[in-house]
Parts: sequence; C-alpha cells; structure tokens
Amino acid sequence: MIYLSISFTHKNTDIQTREKLAFGNDLEKETFLKKILLDDAIEEAVLLSTCNRVEIITCVTNVELSQNLILQKLSEFSTLNFDNLMERADVFDGNYAIHHLFSVASSLDSLVVGETQIVGQLKDAFKFSMSKNFCNRKLARAFHYSFKCAAGVRTATSLGTGSVSVASTAVAKAKEIFKNKGDVSALVIGAGEMSELAIKHLLKANFNVVLTSRNVKKAQLLASTFDEEITVKPYENLTNMLNEMEVIVTATSAPYPIIKEEMVSVCDFNRYWFDVAVPRDIEDMDIDKLHIYAVDDLQDIVNENMALRAESAKKAYSIVSNMSKEFFDWLRTLGVEPVLKHLHLNGDDIINQKMQKAIQKGFINKSDEENIRKLCQTVMAEFLHLPSRKLKEVSKSMEGDIVLGTVQNIFGLKSDTQMLNKYKCDHAMEETNN
Repeated sequence: MIYLSISFTHKNTDIQTREKLAFGNDLEKETFLKKILLDDAIEEAVLLSTCNRVEIITCVTNVELSQNLILQKLSEFSTLNFDNLMERADVFDGNYAIHHLFSVASSLDSLVVGETQIVGQLKDAFKFSMSKNFCNRKLARAFHYSFKCAAGVRTATSLGTGSVSVASTAVAKAKEIFKNKGDVSALVIGAGEMSELAIKHLLKANFNVVLTSRNVKKAQLLASTFDEEITVKPYENLTNMLNEMEVIVTATSAPYPIIKEEMVSVCDFNRYWFDVAVPRDIEDMDIDKLHIYAVDDLQDIVNENMALRAESAKKAYSIVSNMSKEFFDWLRTLGVEPVLKHLHLNGDDIINQKMQKAIQKGFINKSDEENIRKLCQTVMAEFLHLPSRKLKEVSKSMEGDIVLGTVQNIFGLKSDTQMLNKYKCDHAMEETNN
C-alpha cells in the first residue's frame, strides 16, 4: 500500500483551470470517487475541492497506474486535456504524500498561509468518504495524524491568528482602498461560510453591510447572527445594486457567473468588486472605473502575509516534518502488537495443553495446577521479553514489515483485525457512530 496525492492549486494552475476542475456538489464528488475506485489499483480515496484547490488523496498499490487513471477521470470530468493535467499536477507519493497532506491541513500550502478554513474542509471531505465507504483504516490513520499535526501547528505558532482567509484578504484590500473615506457600503452576495467571513471582516473594518442571496431566508438568518445591523435586500434587485454600490464581495456556489456584462452600467464613481468564488461569480469584463479582483489577484496581500508569517511558517514546517516521520514510525509499529499478542496467546495455549496432559498422566497434582501455571507463564513471559523488545525496535525500520511477516509465518500467527481497527481515526469513529 502506498499513499498517493494529486494536487491542483493556485501554485500550478490559473483560476480558469481551477474553475473547470472544481466539484460543485456532493453528487459530482461521489460519482468521481466511485469511478476511480472501480480500479483495483486504488484502494481508498478522499476528494477535497475548495475555492483554491482540488486534492485527490488515495491509498494505491501501483502509483503510475493510479496516477494515470485519476488524471484521465479528471480530464473527462473537467474537459481539460489529459497531457496538460499531467504536466500541471503536483504528484506526491509515500512519505511526500503524507508531508503534503500535513502541510495542507496545517494551512502551509494555502494561498493565504495560516487561514483557518482548510482543516474543517479536510475533515468534511474525509467524513464524506467515510460515510460512502470510499476510505477506511489506511486513510483514516493519515487523516487522524494530519488533524493532530494541524492542532500542533496552531498551538506552537502564531499561524491562524488575525485575518487569514481569502475573504479577509479581500476585505483588507478594500479597507486599504477606502482608508481615507468613511461611511462606505459593501454588498455581500451569498449566504454561505465565505460570505459569513466576509461580513465579519467588513463590519470590523467599519463598512456598512448589505446582504443578498437567492435564498432570502438563509440570508436573513445569517444577518441575524450579527449584533450589528445588516440590511438584507431581495436578490431580484441585484442589477440595481451592482450599479449603486462601491464595494461588492461575492461568494456564491453557483456553477456559472451570476454577474454578466449586460447587467453592468458605466458609473461616474469607482467600483471595487471582489470575487472570492471558484468557479467565479463575475464574468470577464472591461468597464471604465470598475476594478474586479478574483482570488489570484489578491497575491500582493498574500505576499505581505507570507513575509509577516515567515518565522512562524518555518517553525510550522519543522513540526510537519517531525510529525510526518512520527506518523511513519507509528505506522510501522502497528503490526507488532498483534504479533506479540498472538505469540503470548500461543504460549498460553501450549501451557494449557501441557498442563492438562500432565494432570491426566499424574505428573502433577490438580491442587498444584494454578501455581504451576503461574510459573510457566512467568517463564514464557521472561523467554519472550527480549524477542518482544527486539521486534518493537525492528518494527520502526524499513525492514520491519519483512521481519514481522517472517515471524508470523514461522510461528503460524493469525492476523488480528480487531487489534488493527483499534487505530482507526477518531473522526472516522464519530462518523460511524452517527
């Protein structure tokens, strides 16, 4: 079994490509995962699709075959050229796949380093695959450790504090533009998580917030969660609002642009629109005094963010590297406990058999059975002490699997499914119990 991760992010693709790669709903994700798991080379899979990345995290038996299959299915889904995807994709396997997963969970691979949404998105993606039986013990272990790593990074560094999301970066840009002007209204389009973040940061930056959404009840509910007054306006008035508001932040989950050029009039004032959705909510247009910022256009603030967080990021990468090594050390030790357990069980079976025969033949008295049993168990434990210690040590080496397999074959030991299930991820157990 080999961990394999295929990644498309702001680092290797432009926003037009990411739009085509984005999975808009759970049905699309489920269909894609079912297709790739039909191949015997792919054992488990998780799909993460966010505004800035598409990640396919898998356990496979053949890296090259699995990579080609996944990219072929992605090509069919996105209508993008297979060779182009192959050239652009960041592919990680083995230790590198785990290091990448831990970096993603810790927000070190994000457009805005330290943004706090990614670990929640990873948990949701993992739970989705668990609920559909697309992944099991092998990926559960990796994700369990990735969440543990992310928590360690948050605790040990300042990453995750302050304004660290795409939405907050957009608002920071707007605040910079209007720093010398008061009483500015900003329209937020959409009522999801990204819109909630945008509203939070707009209010903090002293903007007057107007909210609109196709789902007016959801918009009203979102507005009611804030202490400050937020005006909710009908979505039917969107065209008028586009030509009245100086600032717009749009973050819907629409699969196509909701703001088209024919809806936009030329105005005598500057407008600043921030499109933090992928696929984009605003189609390409060139209109005088209209400034449109998509996710990739916020890179200047992102670069400042990176400079300010460089020291924390350096420490965080060190944590990720240590946790990656620790994960594989831990993984290698998992096989030794069932082996040691069954060595001792086999010893107990032999003691029981020999005790019964000895009693039957009159070699020992029945009244002495318990004391003699304890003596035999003590001898067996002492005999197995050094081999047990050596097996634990060798299990951490690259030869660990071979040695453990040899011991199992020599002593005819059974595998222990219950013992292995003990190491399932806490998040997986929560999902199973719900």
